[in-house]
Amino acid sequence: MGRDQPPRPVAVGDVVAVYSEALGAWTASQVTGIDASAKSAAVLELDWSGPEPATAADLGDMQPLRLTHHSWGGKLSHCNHGWLLPKSFTVIGSLPPLVTRPSYAYSPAWGRGEQLARQRHWDSGDREDWTAPYALTCTADELAAEYTSAATRTGIEHLTVRAITRLDCALIVSAFPDLTRLSLSGNLGTLTSAAALNKLPRLQGLTIRELFGMDAPDCLLPRHVPEMEEVSLYGIPADYAGAMRKTWRPQVRHGVELDIRGARKPEWVAANANNPLRDWDGREHIPRTGYRRAIAQYKATRDAFLAEVTSGEHHGNIAEIGRAFGAVLNALDSRTPFIETVEREELFDALDFLADEAQTAAGRDLTAARAALIEGVDSIRSW
Repeated sequence: MGRDQPPRPVAVGDVVAVYSEALGAWTASQVTGIDASAKSAAVLELDWSGPEPATAADLGDMQPLRLTHHSWGGKLSHCNHGWLLPKSFTVIGSLPPLVTRPSYAYSPAWGRGEQLARQRHWDSGDREDWTAPYALTCTADELAAEYTSAATRTGIEHLTVRAITRLDCALIVSAFPDLTRLSLSGNLGTLTSAAALNKLPRLQGLTIRELFGMDAPDCLLPRHVPEMEEVSLYGIPADYAGAMRKTWRPQVRHGVELDIRGARKPEWVAANANNPLRDWDGREHIPRTGYRRAIAQYKATRDAFLAEVTSGEHHGNIAEIGRAFGAVLNALDSRTPFIETVEREELFDALDFLADEAQTAAGRDLTAARAALIEGVDSIRSW
């Protein structure tokens, strides 16, 4: 396919079908628009589920899915997605689009019946939020407390594990052999035995965020996970990132979404272990010079705050330390605006981080000093 066409052939009017874990049946949708410049496809979900259809005629009188649950108010389930048709979706025919007006909603993932499952749950009269019985979300500590290498829990197909400090992937494989989706995240945590994930033959999606310990030999291989259609990696070892990119890039044309960013060398990991703004490194809209100067100011603020609270004197300069921090970030943001809602929250999280560090070093409560620092920032910031 050329650059002006989706990597996997799909066109306006195409009706596509996919098996839905949420429904325990097949469901379908229709492509209503293709935007080559945005590399996106507008997709209308259909109000249908049933056995695997061979053609669009098997769907009968096609009707769009109209959402009335919660606060949807009767809107169509019509959304823009990345234009790569995932591997598990099959084109079963083409018909004139059921809707021709554009959609202004966007979601990176193509719908697989979750909205239809929620609507049917609502229509049954049950106003409790629909929850997927096949999905489990937990922390690494909760996982370790409940499961051992000898324990197996069938029926869990989507697993999300957060706050990973250290996790053995062999435990995941033995405890959850039916996984189709796996999401792992930490804060410079460590994954061991990552190659064991090749023993999950039904795996369709893998997400890893801010975890290390993997190397090139730990790479997932298409012959072991033939249903894989989404690989999303961020903040991972450079050698592992390179191996995964090389292995899976040829699979994109077969319906594999590949997003690998933030490959890190061991030296970067060592240097940034105590840098709460490290996620800014390489973020698309943050200028490189802006990142470097923000980190320099953060370090200067941390050192000044620590010196002030451990000096044994009255801490009248703390608000001024906060104002200096706010002023420098104002100047950086005015040159090339980059501090949006997420970055603003991350800056305040970073200030909390340095206050926690200082409190540990000082060995006493620094609630008042922390408040003075934040007050100083708030008094001057324009972001």
